[in-house]
Amino acid sequence: MFGRLMPTEGKFFELFNQHAELCVKGATEMVAIMTNFDDLENRVHAVESIEKQADKVTHSTVDLLHKTFITPLDRDDILHLITRMDDILDLLEDAAQTVSLYDIKNTTPEAKRLAELCLLATEKVKVAVGLLHNMDNSPQILAICAEIDRLEADADHVMRAAMSKLFRDEPDVRNLIKFKAIYEILETVTDRCEDVANILQGIIVENA
Repeated sequence: MFGRLMPTEGKFFELFNQHAELCVKGATEMVAIMTNFDDLENRVHAVESIEKQADKVTHSTVDLLHKTFITPLDRDDILHLITRMDDILDLLEDAAQTVSLYDIKNTTPEAKRLAELCLLATEKVKVAVGLLHNMDNSPQILAICAEIDRLEADADHVMRAAMSKLFRDEPDVRNLIKFKAIYEILETVTDRCEDVANILQGIIVENA
């Protein structure tokens, strides 16, 4: 009776995988937004819908955490991991809404590249999270985390170059403000992916 009331595992890994998949979907939509503005309204709505789905997964994870007596990972690690993953989609939603609210009608190669780096980073997060259920996968997870770190460094480099070009060449102050905001949000998405990688690395160390 007591065992039924106090589960020992829960479906944490399944929830992590669901959320990671949504992160990839959100980043895919962001690449589409930064590539083609023809269907902007629908794509922004799609990102908002994906973010709401991810919020439900996050809430389910936190709720399960409260109900689970023995968790497969440290409680704080579970909470931090799902929270940082949720931050990824919050920022992607911010980026999509900023494009819409600022009425941005064109893109730049740098904005598209940053969106592509966001997608690559979320894809790596998805793969790493998918391996987390088995600590025998630790070497692979650590290797993927290193790749996420590299993608974040690439995004930082792209953003710095983009900012330099923007302040040097953009004559319209309004456009400068708009793209500065977009660049910063997209680069921060890769920062949050790196945060997820750092949490995964910590989990590996704790369970080694």
